[in-house]
Amino acid sequence: MPRYEFRCRACGDTFEVSRPMAEAAQPATCPQGHADTVKLLSTVAVTGRGGSAPSSGIPSGGGCCGGSCGC
Repeated sequence: MPRYEFRCRACGDTFEVSRPMAEAAQPATCPQGHADTVKLLSTVAVTGRGGSAPSSGIPSGGGCCGGSCGC
């Protein structure tokens, strides 16, 4: 079941709620009982390669931090 992160505007607490995707947009009450919360935008890190090509250890793909800008 997906986990969604919320922040309470009243007390500043950040907390997670596990719920089905169909209920993702529903409001959540903070653990302190406050109802004025906002859902935070979470980032997802995806690692690995989908294909079976061997890795040379050299970044590829272009774009910034993909090897073409030198950073």
